[in-house]
Amino acid sequence: MPQQVHGVIARSKGAPTELVVINVPDPGPGEAVVSIKACGVCHTDLHYREGGIGDDFPYLLGHEAAGIVESVGDGVDNVQPGDYVVLNWRAVCGRCRACRRGRPWYCFNTHNARQKMTLEDGTELSPALGIGAFIDKTLVAAGQCTKVDPAARPAAAGLLGCGVMAGLGAAINTGNVSRGDSVAVIGCGGVGSAAVAGSRLAGATTIIAVDVDDAKLAMATELGATHVINSRNVDAVQTMQELTDGFGPDVVIDAVGRPETWKQAFYGRDLAGTVVLVGVPTPEMKIELPLLDVFGRGGSLKSSWYGDCLPERDFPMLIDLYLQGRLPLDAFVTEEIGVDQVEAAFDKMHGGKVLRSVVVFDAPSPADTVSDSAGAQA
Repeated sequence: MPQQVHGVIARSKGAPTELVVINVPDPGPGEAVVSIKACGVCHTDLHYREGGIGDDFPYLLGHEAAGIVESVGDGVDNVQPGDYVVLNWRAVCGRCRACRRGRPWYCFNTHNARQKMTLEDGTELSPALGIGAFIDKTLVAAGQCTKVDPAARPAAAGLLGCGVMAGLGAAINTGNVSRGDSVAVIGCGGVGSAAVAGSRLAGATTIIAVDVDDAKLAMATELGATHVINSRNVDAVQTMQELTDGFGPDVVIDAVGRPETWKQAFYGRDLAGTVVLVGVPTPEMKIELPLLDVFGRGGSLKSSWYGDCLPERDFPMLIDLYLQGRLPLDAFVTEEIGVDQVEAAFDKMHGGKVLRSVVVFDAPSPADTVSDSAGAQA
């Protein structure tokens, strides 16, 4: 029988979000029901609410989440009830041309649950990125569940589900940042700050944070930036080059996704350097460049989709680094809020006041369960 729980939807383009009762069906073949412990409030959810991604309203928002598998359907063998998981929107198919070529991080046919969650009147919901996690329990494809160490705090662990993974992966996977490299990151919100942390983790020796907000630059410094540039006050391209002996960084990551910032990345990098676009442009944005400049500067011009991550490979590794104290995921959690405060979190996001607001649900965290078990054994 379907369960009735509360979740946050966007009913129509630009309308305020609503907390409503939602029917969650029992899992069918290849599906899982996950009890959500925490879910970050991501810009992508705001884009859904504002109609920037599609018009399949009503949307069930939320996708950057950690939780506990409650039940699974037939044929599921990658997770079982009780597993602590981070949800992902790249449940690889194993059959498309990217998967067959051994590049599953480019999978073109990722799985979602086949059944639909609905409103009380039967209206079908479109879950954000195939997840929909501003809800007590959600229905997903089992492949969207990546098992991780239950000692990790849900509010931090869930951020790997989208924004933090996008930034870390832009540096480590797409940009191939390595020891001794110089890196610049343009835009130091949640994704850009994660790219700074990823560059530090990879061993970059010069990490330049570029933004127009001194508070964001200060946070980037805490996460590993060695230099900061407030591009309101100075020329970003010239200053990036001055900070790298006149050459420009080996890798420049554009975490904003605007023509102006992409050009800063293109012209600010070293000759034969790499540009990584991880900020998401809007459909009307265009770039015009002299083709000779593209030829003459060489290097690589890349886009980074989900940080080119493979969840089953990357999530457990990054959680382990977090638990070792080498990856400061907690620093990205600006505030913990209730599920009824999502709309206020969107307002704070517009004002650039947070890296992440994280919706936390009432149930005890897996770390508490682990601690209780250890105490009982002692």
